[in-house]
Parts: sequence; C-alpha cells; structure tokens
Amino acid sequence: MNARKQKKQAKDFIERWRGRGNERQDSQSFWLDLLGSVFGIENPSTYITFEDKVMLDHTSFIDGYIEKTKVLIEQKGANKDLNKAIKQSDGTFLSPFQQAKRYSANLPYSKRPRWIVTCNFNEFYIYDMEQPNAEAKVIKLEDLPEESYRLEFLIDKTNEHLEREMQISMQAGEIVGEIYEGLLKQYKDSENPESLHAINQLIVRLVFCFYAEDSGLLGHKLAFHDYLAQFPPQFFRTALIQLFEVLDTPISKRDPYLEESLSSFPYVNGGMFSEKDIEIPNFTEDLRQLILEHASSQFDWSDISPTIFGAVFESTLNPETRHSGGMHYTSIENIHKVIDPLFLDDLKDELNAIKGFKQKSTVEQKAKQFQTKLASLTFFDPACGSGNFLTETYISLRRLENEAIKLYLGDSVRLDVEELDLVKVKLNQFYGIEINDFAVSVAKTALWIAESQMLEATKEIVYAEIDFLPLKSYTNIVNANALTTDWETVVDKDKLSYIIGNPPFLGYTQQTSEQKSAMKSVYVDEKGKTYKTAGKNDFVSGWYFKASELMLGTIIRTAFVSTNSITQGEQVSSVWKPLVERFSIQIDFAYRTFNWTSEAKDNAAVHCVIISFSHIGTTDKYIFDNDQRIPVSKINPYLIEGDVIFVENRRKPLASVSEMFRGSQPTDGGNLILSEEEKDRLLEKEPQAEKFIRPFLMGADFIKRRPRYCIWLVDAQPSELRKCPMILERVKKVKEFRESSRKAATRKKAETPTLFDEIKDSKSDYIAIPKTSSQTRRYIPIDFLSKNIIAGDAIRILPGANLFYFGVITSNVHMAWMRTVAGRMKSDYSYSNTIVYNNFPWISLTKEQEEKISQTAQAILDARALYPDSSLADLYDELTMPPELRKAHQANDKAVMQAYGMTKEVDGKKTWLTESETVARLFEMYEALAK
Repeated sequence: MNARKQKKQAKDFIERWRGRGNERQDSQSFWLDLLGSVFGIENPSTYITFEDKVMLDHTSFIDGYIEKTKVLIEQKGANKDLNKAIKQSDGTFLSPFQQAKRYSANLPYSKRPRWIVTCNFNEFYIYDMEQPNAEAKVIKLEDLPEESYRLEFLIDKTNEHLEREMQISMQAGEIVGEIYEGLLKQYKDSENPESLHAINQLIVRLVFCFYAEDSGLLGHKLAFHDYLAQFPPQFFRTALIQLFEVLDTPISKRDPYLEESLSSFPYVNGGMFSEKDIEIPNFTEDLRQLILEHASSQFDWSDISPTIFGAVFESTLNPETRHSGGMHYTSIENIHKVIDPLFLDDLKDELNAIKGFKQKSTVEQKAKQFQTKLASLTFFDPACGSGNFLTETYISLRRLENEAIKLYLGDSVRLDVEELDLVKVKLNQFYGIEINDFAVSVAKTALWIAESQMLEATKEIVYAEIDFLPLKSYTNIVNANALTTDWETVVDKDKLSYIIGNPPFLGYTQQTSEQKSAMKSVYVDEKGKTYKTAGKNDFVSGWYFKASELMLGTIIRTAFVSTNSITQGEQVSSVWKPLVERFSIQIDFAYRTFNWTSEAKDNAAVHCVIISFSHIGTTDKYIFDNDQRIPVSKINPYLIEGDVIFVENRRKPLASVSEMFRGSQPTDGGNLILSEEEKDRLLEKEPQAEKFIRPFLMGADFIKRRPRYCIWLVDAQPSELRKCPMILERVKKVKEFRESSRKAATRKKAETPTLFDEIKDSKSDYIAIPKTSSQTRRYIPIDFLSKNIIAGDAIRILPGANLFYFGVITSNVHMAWMRTVAGRMKSDYSYSNTIVYNNFPWISLTKEQEEKISQTAQAILDARALYPDSSLADLYDELTMPPELRKAHQANDKAVMQAYGMTKEVDGKKTWLTESETVARLFEMYEALAK
C-alpha cells in the first residue's frame, strides 16, 4: 500500500471509530479494522489472536497478541486513562502497561513481546521492550494519517509476502533448469568449458529479459515475448544475437534504419550484454515454446525475491561443482541471523528513535542524517556465491532508507528527484569475491533486480518516475579465488564497514590438493611460515584468517556462517590461537550449533554456527542458543562465556589418573576380522585355530552388542600356525594389502603380517568408550569389558579402571565437557583421549564422595542388567531408555555434581548449575590445573 492510499484509509478508519470504544464489544473489531484497512494485512483474523490464556495466580487473558512481530496489546475502553492504575481481580492496582508487563513475565520466553501497546480507542501508547524504562511513545487517533508509520512495527515486513516470493522464486528456478537442460543438448560440445561459460551467460541474459519485460523496463509487459514470437525456431538464434547487440548499444549510436521491433528496446548497459560473440546454439520448437509460453507469457517474474532466486538460480549448476566448492545456499531467515545482530538491529533502533521525536523539523533533520549514514556503509562478502547476503543486505538498507525518505518528504509529490539525488544507498557500497564465474553473473543480476524492485518502492513514496535503465556499470563483484587474492585489491579496508558471508564448508578430507595448498599459504605466521596444524583446518577457517588480518587496526566487524567443526576438538586451537595471539580477535556474538537449511532445491542441511568477531570488540556481547539471546561478558572459541582458553592435544592426563588409549588398529584389509559366521566356518574346518580367535569390538559393534572376532596371533608359534592353512591364507592377504599401500609405514608393517598394525592389548578388564556416538544421546554408552576382548581403534580403553572412574566419566559433568571440547564426525560426538579425557579436570575428592559415586555407578550397571536382551543402542535411545536406567543416571549425575561443587544459590535456595554454567566452571578448574 502506498503512502497516499494509506493516508486515505487512515482518515476513513478515524471516521468509523470516532466516538466509539466499548472495551468488551469493540476491541477485536477495532484491531482487525486497523490491521486490515490501514496496514493492508490480508486476513487479519489469522494475523492477530485475541484472549490468549496466561496463568498468573489465576487464569487471565491477553487482549491481543501478534506472533509474527511479538506485539502484546492491552486494550481499554474509551473512558479509561492509560496512565492511571486500575484495580485488578486480585485487588492490586496496575496501570495498563504494568498489567501487560505482568502478562509478559508469565509467558514462555519465545513468546515474550518486543513491543507492548496499550490503547483506549483514542490513543496508542507504544512501549519498546528493548528500552523497558523509556517513556511511552504516544499516537493520538486523530493523528493516525500522518503518524501511521510509527505503528509499522505491527507489520511483519521482513516476512511480508515472503511465502509467495519463495514459491515464485522456486518456480522460476525450475523454469531456468528446464531451459538450461534444453539448451545444453543443443551445444556441439557440452563439456567444453567455453561452451559451459556461454550457456551460463545466455541463461543470465534470458532471465534478465524475462524480469525486465514483466517489470515494464522494456517498454511494455510482453516486449521480449512479442519480439521473439515473430521468429520460427531456425531464426531464433539470430534474433537473440541481434537483440543482445541492440540492448548493449546507446540509442544515439544505433543504426538510424534499425527496424522498429528492435529500435524500441532501451539501452541496458551495466555489462549485462557487453561480452561479444558468446556461443549461442540453434533452437528447437520445444525450446521456442518453453521460452515464449512457459517462461514469458505464462509466468510473472516481477515479484521474484532476488535473494532467494539467486540461490535457486545456481541450482542449474552441476551438483558436483557445488559440492567440490563447499557451496551451501542460504535462506533469508538465516541471512538475518548474521546481519541483524551485526548491524541491522542497531540501525532499526536508530530509525525508531528518530520516529519518536516530537518536533517535525528534528525528525526531518535526523532522518536525512540517518540516510547519509546508510550511504556511508560498505559491505564485503569474500565468498559471495549468488550474492544472496549482499542482495538481502542491500534490500534491508533500502527499506530503511525508504522509511527515512518518508519521514522527511511526507506526502509531498516530488518531480525533481534526479536533482535531489533522492536514493543514496547504491550498489557500489557492496563488494564480493566469487570463484565461479556463473555465480558472479547471477549475483550481479540479483543485485540489479533488487535495485529495480526497491526503486519501485521508492517511487510509491514520491509519486515520481525514476528511470532504472540504463544500468550503471557494476564491477565490485570479482571473479577470483578469495584465498589467493589480496582482499584490499577488491575493497579499500579504510572505507569497509562489515565483512559478511557463508564461506565454503569443506573439511580437511574433502579438500582438493589446490585447496589444501591455498589454506597453507593463508595460515602463516609473521615470518611467512605455515602453522603446523593449518593443513588440517576446515576450509572456512581460511576466510577467518584473512578477515582477521584485514581488520587489524580498523573498526571493521565480521560475521560468518561456519561449520561447527571450528568450535570443537583440535580445530579450536589450530584455527583460533593464531587469530587471538596475532590479531587480538574478540568474538562479539555467536549462534551455537543449529541446522542450517536453504531455499535451494537440494535443501542442503549442515550443522553450523554463526560467529561475529572483530579486532576492537564490542561492549555488548551475546550468545544465541535455541532462540534465546544470552547477554555475556566474554565469549571464547568454544562459544561459551569465559576467558579464551585452548584445550589442546595432551599426551598424558592433566591429573594423576589412569591413562586412556585407543584400541588396537588392524590395517589388514579386513582379513584378520571375522563375523560370527566366518568364525564358525573357520573353526569347523580348523578346530585347532580356536586358541587364535578372540572376541573383537569396534565402536558400532560395541554399542549394538553385535559379536565379531579377530585372529590374534601375538606370541603364536610358527609351528602351530603352519597347521592352520586358512589362517595362513588370510595372513598372506594382509601382507599383500599392506605392501600395496601408499604409506611407507604401512608397507613396513607388511614384514609382520600376523600382527595388528598397532597392538593395545589390555592386561586387565577395562572401561570401553566408543570413539563415535550419536549426538541424540544424552550419555555416550560406556561399559566394562573383559581383558579377553580385543578393542579396535574405534574404542578408547581405560585399563584397570574402577566404578568411581566409570561414574565420573558417564556423568553429565563429563558429558558436558565432552560436548564442548570434543570434535565431531558430521554431527556425532568424536571422543578423544588426547582432547577430552586427558584435559578433563579431575579434582581431589573425599573418600566418602568417591564411595557415593561408586554406588551410583553400580546402580547404572544394575539397571542395565534388568534388560539383558537390549543393546546399548536400545538402552541409550532417548525414546526407549528404561525409567530405571534414567533414574540411576540422574542419581549418578547428582552425586558427581555435588562432589564437583556444581551448585549455585538462587533466592536463598541451592540449585544445580546449568550445562553451560557447568562447562564454564570446568574451564576454570582446567585453567587452574593447566598452569
């Protein structure tokens, strides 16, 4: 709805409600009318809810609540003073605002309002709960036509039309995919890199023309369609070549005798059609119909979301290309998780504060200053892909700018907008680097479309025509390798404000040799020497290093989406230690691990974190966890509150406790390992081999209690072995397997093919811990095993350990430590003796405390014994865990927490620490012991 229409609707609304205002009879219809007629909400009855229950010491009801924008409404009758206290049903006296605050305090955290509005049909009192002690902003009903913009927080602007935009953009992506597949078949050599580049450029041009004709940029709605419709398939190629040439030629330089069907097209510029002689194949009748009907006349491209479409557009790329580059698409919601706390929330608060000034001249002056500030900000995405971070940031800034323009222009009609240079936020504030040339073209196109759409929104405010074409040349997105490019050659760091983005997600094993080489060239010390651990860092860490290097000595702030691997296990030290020690990097805010999903067709989902960091740091720091924003004083790279501490590989335990080590590693090509059936067949033919067969367990076998066996030939006599030809045949295959290895150490082990590669045979019964365990389990399944069982290298073994050790290791205290410092295999826990166990802060306990923990540990084993037919996988599934076992674990947890002093006092009562508080306390203990 444009400003003029909204003003008229507001005047009509006032007339309908003048002199009315019965709290019981009129409240709901008043708000439905306001939202529907003045703010254009479709189906307002589904947008706002009334009479939601809230439990105080009795059941009360909230007058109105808007879920999408977190607005709580307390409505009173027209005869009520909103500043005076009103007697409540419990006898207390509360003002409407105090009453609303009491409701808010008793709502679940996720439903607590950002805004509270009290209203008596004549006035709206607005309270911003980000500033709970500030005075209310007051809007009188009679002033609504001029001041309706101050109630725009009622509207979910970020998500307005988002669902429709998403649907349209996904459909557009499917159309692009169909055209791409059809065209690709027409190229003579579809594997040729030049042909692939050509089809990418052709697709981008076609999409721009589809959008331009539907947006009226080409003269009329079906201009592109009508031009092409006159040509049969055999002339389609020539028609496109001629059109592209015209679109790239200024009108003053065109052939004066050019036929009208071409001369009527505008000059586009901007580099969109500047590349000459790109390879364009012949068209079939099917392709002609696909373009003319399905893509052009039957589909409206004008409402696509450039942010979403940029990502969907890339779905025409080969999936293997995306995977090898570590590309993951980004939803608008997740983009805002990055940009909102980084800068957008502060800008919105600043604009809302400007709206709160009462003097019109002050509002106008500050709105202009705010617009100038927006135009001064510079953004850089050094892995920009299809440009969705840059595009959504541009759109967000332009929305704020349009609101600022509305504040100082009001309802004036301006025809001299070019002279005024009305729009100050420009595309040249946005920079990017992208390694894929097609993605670069997509990003530029998405930004141009975003610029066109936002200009249309501005035109609704000033009621004037502003020409979009010709495009301005836009060369700020560079086709290059971000890790081997000097970022300062792309953007001057002295004018840069923010670095944002979603760098590639590739673990060490997924990286190509070129990518590993690039990483090693980035992660270098002051002398240019590569850090020892750099070669095993996640690919995304290269962007962290280069950003930290660029930010040194500046006020630039960065926020990246990353795989959570850089906040876990060995990588925490290898990634972050250089950043902290060399560049004094501080973490400003962080989102703990969450599932990162996208709008793209394959809907890639990975476990991610978002980390904002800078050289100077910020006063207000936050950790976001499960939609809660937690204020903290400092954040360490494990994304917990506390000092920066690095838990590094340690060969021996930090405390004087039993040593843990990994089990035996076969490196045998499977020839020394037997299933139960293979074991039975072997012993049936060679019963004399029984003395060489031992039970064998790897991690999954251990958890599922699935029997396996191994051929264990330690101290075996050659004379006895020669009587077992089936075993000797397997030993021969082990030798051949090892001899064929690329690793010299493995080839050396071929000299002893009867033995495991690494032998860690426990001489006593031991505690077994699987290396990998599902993150869905609250407790890693741990158990005692007989010394007769050979543990494989996917099990960590603790020989000679007792019930006390078992109780501590299986407790929620140790599990909390593990969840924080352990690495991950995908999303599953990866338990390490060198990181988790050896660094765990064991403390001195009394004999009574150790005995208590031993008792609760035995109770866990007793509870398991009640279910002899259930595997550890069954017992530790959160859905099927027996109540006796859960209760036993809870008792053990309490015993260990009590022994470790994991309690605090709240309102005079002792209570247990939360998991994050427990980890913070453990880090303090670790730091004290590690000194």
